[in-house]
Amino acid sequence: MYDHRGSISTERTSASMDYSEEAVENKRVRRTPTRPKGTYRLADFIIQRTLGTGSFGRVHLVRSKHNLRFYAIKVLNKERIVRMKQVEHTNNEQQMLASVQHPFIINLWGVFQDSGNLYMVMDFVPGGELFTLLRRSNRFPDPVAKFYAAEVALALNHLHDEDIVYRDLKPENILLNGDGHIKIADFGFAKSCETTTWTLCGTPDYLAPEIILQQRYNKSVDWYALGVLIYEMLSGLPPYHQTETNHMLLYERITRGPTHIKFPTAFNDNATDIIMKLMESDASKRYGNLHHGAGDVFAHPWFREVDWNRLAAREITAPYLPRINGDGDASAFDNYPEDNAAALYGLPGPDPHGSQFPDFEYTAPSL
Repeated sequence: MYDHRGSISTERTSASMDYSEEAVENKRVRRTPTRPKGTYRLADFIIQRTLGTGSFGRVHLVRSKHNLRFYAIKVLNKERIVRMKQVEHTNNEQQMLASVQHPFIINLWGVFQDSGNLYMVMDFVPGGELFTLLRRSNRFPDPVAKFYAAEVALALNHLHDEDIVYRDLKPENILLNGDGHIKIADFGFAKSCETTTWTLCGTPDYLAPEIILQQRYNKSVDWYALGVLIYEMLSGLPPYHQTETNHMLLYERITRGPTHIKFPTAFNDNATDIIMKLMESDASKRYGNLHHGAGDVFAHPWFREVDWNRLAAREITAPYLPRINGDGDASAFDNYPEDNAAALYGLPGPDPHGSQFPDFEYTAPSL
């Protein structure tokens, strides 16, 4: 939801990004929402606590005054978004989430804005981040990693069928529902991509070589990231992890290719093989990007025992069931100082930026 490790994606900035071309590319395709658009306002909710913080604001646990259900509201400061040139990514996130509906992807119920902030009303996913479970477990046994990887693969395949590239796969952005199944969240870097794109963005450990080399790339960068995720789940750390923060050294290791990865002896041959095929440096030879597309991934021997239809229907029991004490239990999330942040929401004032976020409806009573 919001990142723990330092990354490009945490700050959502990149020195090598040319936003003018990104903006042109984004305006070519406008996503159509898959569910009726609800009208929401801040007064509809009781803010309970902070679930996460980031460069542009916070995610809050809230409760609806009308249906008494719990939701997560992502609050983003418009002035900060504009100052850091992230308007297109923010509008993308809203459009991508509004246009997809899948059991393993978080639902966006509605968006609105006031003079200072944007608000995104989403599912509250009570089990917390897969990142937290992985760090607590140190590493996952092979069947556990396979379960989460398979659900991620189904979600990625759905996004790609909708011509959406996700571009920010990592354990921090995979949430666990109350039943233990996943919900992929944080679509700040997702965008429409029918053929190729070129923007440098993502989390350093998960970047495909073609992104680092500033080449045009396609949706197969998500399959590359799945290979990184499988390795991290099985070993506890990403394949090119280093203790010191030196992105240039990290990028050099990534561009050398997966033949230089050190695989723990505990990895079985099929796990090693699928990681190598997903992390193939040559995108034209990468699994997920060949003639059979995602079918090659689903048919790989590592996934041999997966019943994909039952998994997609959430009929397979998850390996870990979060301890949830009733609706609205947010104990799986870290505690953050509230800093009286909610008191600053909804205040009237000048707004030079509102027109840059046309899909965020104005519902503040003062306006």
